[in-house]
Amino acid sequence: MSSEEFPACCPLLWHPSAESFGRLWAGLGLLWEHGARKGRRKLPIPSLSLVPGAAAHGALLSLAVVRGSGQLRTPVRWRAQAAAAAVTPSAEPRVQPQARKPKTGILMLNMGGPERLDDVHDFLLRLFLDRDLMTLPAQSKLAPFIAKRRAPKIQEQYSRIGGGSPIKKWTAVQGEGMVKLLDSMSPHTAPHKYYIGFRYVHPLTEEAIEEMESDGIERAVAFTQYPQYSCSTTGSSLNAIYRYYNQKGAKPRMKWSIIDRWPTHPLLIQCFTDHIQKELNLFPPDKRKDVVILFSAHSLPMSVVNRGDPYPQEVGATVQRVMEKLNHSNPYRLVWQSKVGPMPWLGPQTDETIKGLCQRGKKNMLLVPIAFTSDHIETLYELDIEYAQVLANECGVENIRRAESLNGNPLFSKALADLVCSHLQSNEVCSRQLTLCCPLCVNPVCRETKAFFTSQSL
Repeated sequence: MSSEEFPACCPLLWHPSAESFGRLWAGLGLLWEHGARKGRRKLPIPSLSLVPGAAAHGALLSLAVVRGSGQLRTPVRWRAQAAAAAVTPSAEPRVQPQARKPKTGILMLNMGGPERLDDVHDFLLRLFLDRDLMTLPAQSKLAPFIAKRRAPKIQEQYSRIGGGSPIKKWTAVQGEGMVKLLDSMSPHTAPHKYYIGFRYVHPLTEEAIEEMESDGIERAVAFTQYPQYSCSTTGSSLNAIYRYYNQKGAKPRMKWSIIDRWPTHPLLIQCFTDHIQKELNLFPPDKRKDVVILFSAHSLPMSVVNRGDPYPQEVGATVQRVMEKLNHSNPYRLVWQSKVGPMPWLGPQTDETIKGLCQRGKKNMLLVPIAFTSDHIETLYELDIEYAQVLANECGVENIRRAESLNGNPLFSKALADLVCSHLQSNEVCSRQLTLCCPLCVNPVCRETKAFFTSQSL
């Protein structure tokens, strides 16, 4: 789930009920200290649980721990700085050339992440005000309070990965590659132009829609950058599009359609497979077959899963296709990261799995971020630093690596272009899955959003 800054700050799509209101204050305090580890003082402030949301030349961790020494060897390969370089002026996305008036606009949807430390507070504020992710009593007052208290902790984490999130940079790189291919693959819908629509940082989804309308786009494709659908990620972004038009009281001048999920697209699977195989080949030859592949995705509270959110099944489908492509060369597990609070979440947790494997003599591991299409705080900080450095050293891991995120892989841009091209040719508004609400959905806006999109005439 891209699915951007979940471990640091993304709250649960949560609506109070008779069984949950009393648990709110019991669980709130834990989110304040997410990322805090053993030996740190916990803040006695309530907070909220998280949900998931978000990848080729990005952060890559290769780490070896000297057994019995308690010391970390120098990483064999470490490219986190390159992936985080989006926060430097030289890494700013290029401005798209304005040769011809675009005919088809592709709105690339994601949560986004703060590019600078000064952006963290506003990012958190928008996030905690989002009622698609959570509902709280006196939310308009509580959200600013939470954002103010959380900001220093989150800024500290971002400072460890270069001072900001690289997700805007990588989205621009992916978008540029996609539209360049699309203009030749689908000339009758050209020129194509990509737009970035983030939920919690600029450019916001609403700002992107205004730009698309101003550009005179005829056909608009809302393209989620989360391969696996969740109401908390893709669903929230689609709700933002619906709300934009509903609040304006105007019908869109563009013809809208949606690419709402793509967990088993062949080129996506090929990208993951290539990156995994590349890293497996860098393990010592005598250890290679014993490497345990840990596919890590952001966890989801069981209360959300039990409402019928399809995210766990779709992540599992991606993993299954990748392992088939690898001919099941290695043992593997699907694990879940970023659990917060006392409520039940999807498991097993990534950190607990690493500990458990080490205790059972399995000390060679490959981490694979399977639900993200670019690097961000969950890969660069949580996987690379918290797990592959600190935790691996504590547990006695011998060799641990992380597969590169999809980032600037040309094959991934081709995957995006192929998805859009096939979608345009299909003349379908959305997948059949999107028309089905979660059986126990408690958010009426979801139904209104689905009705808005399914009423579009292409």
